[in-house]
Amino acid sequence: MSSTGAGGTEGGIAKFIVGLAMFIGGGYLLLNSIVVTNDFYWGYSLFRMGGFSLTSGIIMIPFMLGVGLIFYSYKNILGWILALGSLLCMVLGVISSTHFVLRQMSAFELIVILVLLLGGAGLFLSSLKKQ
Repeated sequence: MSSTGAGGTEGGIAKFIVGLAMFIGGGYLLLNSIVVTNDFYWGYSLFRMGGFSLTSGIIMIPFMLGVGLIFYSYKNILGWILALGSLLCMVLGVISSTHFVLRQMSAFELIVILVLLLGGAGLFLSSLKKQ
């Protein structure tokens, strides 16, 4: 009777657990080092068409018209198109104005994060292959 390790292979449970823990720890530290900022505000230009700039405040005008039409008659297709289209434009505007920046850190911190993340991934994957 042979004992099998992680994934039914002979790689070993210890390598699997240590590699997974290193990978999760490195991934947590990397994601914890990322700063997320956003430039979305009422004067922010969402879309440009020719010389006309569509700002996030202007998006509210068709939204309000659409909501008014929906409250007047919930079967009004134009109201639904205006309201849902405006909401979609606002969500896309927020997503497109999001910035990701790596916070300032020492070289040692970055090396530790990368060794944990990539070393853990390598150890984890090597535990899944046959010896």
